[in-house]
Amino acid sequence: MEGRILEKQPVIEMRGVTKRFVDVIANDKVDLKLFPKEVVALLGENGAGKTTLMNVLFGYYNLDGGEMLINGESVTFSSPKDAINHGIAMIHQHFTLVQTQTVLENVMIGMEGSFFLNYKKAKDKLLAIEKEFGFQLDPDAIVWTLSIGEQQKLEILKALYRGAKILIMDEPTAVLAPTETIELFDTLRNLVKSGHSIIFISHHLQEVMDICDRVVVLRNGRRVAEATVSETTIPELASLMVGRELLERLDKGKSKTGDAVLEAKDLKVKNNRGITAVDGLSFVLREGEVLGVAGVSGNGQTELSEMLFGEIKPEEGEIFIYGKKIPGGSPAAVIAEGMARIPEDRIKTGLFMDLSVKENMILESHIKEPISKKGLINMKEIRIFADNCINSFSVKTDGMDIPVKSLSGGNLQKVILARELVGNPKLVVACQPTRGLDVGAMEYVHQAMLDQKVSGSGVLLISDDLDEIFLLSDRVIVMYEGKIMGEMSAEEADRDKIGLWMSGVTS
Repeated sequence: MEGRILEKQPVIEMRGVTKRFVDVIANDKVDLKLFPKEVVALLGENGAGKTTLMNVLFGYYNLDGGEMLINGESVTFSSPKDAINHGIAMIHQHFTLVQTQTVLENVMIGMEGSFFLNYKKAKDKLLAIEKEFGFQLDPDAIVWTLSIGEQQKLEILKALYRGAKILIMDEPTAVLAPTETIELFDTLRNLVKSGHSIIFISHHLQEVMDICDRVVVLRNGRRVAEATVSETTIPELASLMVGRELLERLDKGKSKTGDAVLEAKDLKVKNNRGITAVDGLSFVLREGEVLGVAGVSGNGQTELSEMLFGEIKPEEGEIFIYGKKIPGGSPAAVIAEGMARIPEDRIKTGLFMDLSVKENMILESHIKEPISKKGLINMKEIRIFADNCINSFSVKTDGMDIPVKSLSGGNLQKVILARELVGNPKLVVACQPTRGLDVGAMEYVHQAMLDQKVSGSGVLLISDDLDEIFLLSDRVIVMYEGKIMGEMSAEEADRDKIGLWMSGVTS
């Protein structure tokens, strides 16, 4: 979208915006401009201040310093309603839709006097907006029947229905298939042509290059750089975000594949709504390889990982580790067989957030020597073990005794990696290992996965990030509605074909 001539008066101007939380300065005199018909990327590592800045703009937080102007007029927002009244909408990666209601009902929720609105007039208005911007959603469709991409379009429709001219898009492609991402970008381009302006937050730098005009980079709460997309590169942006040079390309390394370390045979299980989530799934993972499991979020990957982790029991099928059948529904059994488990949700299932860093690091080692001898815990050995983990995995923390919840997202993931990988396991199952992480933390996690492979481990990588799958995997299988749609080696992997498989198309 480069080459657009920016109009002189910005639709949004944030001047010296400061936001404090007790002793922490989340935003430190940040300047940001957004012009008409422009897409600006807001980049930065986790904790850089992006979300806080947007929450100030959308009225969730009050300013502690600085000024905001909308179309040249100084404004003060005390709630999101104030922002909405000024034509601003914020679209989150986790949708705020009522799944059991219709498209039209979701659009009307929250509208003033919605109880008394004329449904026919509301429907006519919605259809007119759809026609103008190329949407094709049935106003009477129930939301849960829509695809993820369609639900995201509904969120955009809600904003347009309320008259939004400025959209804040927070990680909008995180749960989309490649084809849905293309459709989203077409929608955003149409919106820009019609006069809308967009702030685009993403960790996917190629997307930034594809859709944005300018980039503003935050680091440690400060605005450290601004660049025109046509005059920068992905490596330059990555370096600006983290304050150091990143590897342009990871070396997958060479390793000889060995014995079958993990085998799944005809696995089948229902999800918590009673719908079949995994349906007759089989695969083999060998030592010295990364097997990538690709797919749009919600196609059975979560349930597959839960079965492999022993958290739920397969209704049908079997799981083998080094040829030994593992009883379903037993986390202790898979841990005993040496599986390293990196869960999808690091906060809910990967860590005990109220426990200390060191306590989280010994969750699976506290009954083993040298930490435990004859049932007695050796506190000195705990500190030695935790110190080794912190140093080996470069965990940034103010100490091993502080609550783990005080760490950033990237360092929370490093705690899990340290706990699971410090013993050089032969089997690693990683589910969405970099979800929500910035580029610096992603690079660290990716290298850790490859190091495990080179050391001879078998790594099962379950990810809805197709770039991550291609970057790390030796073989790729694609899940759709709980089944494997196809398999490819890394050498023959075709992004377009895999994208079609992710959408359920096999021919």
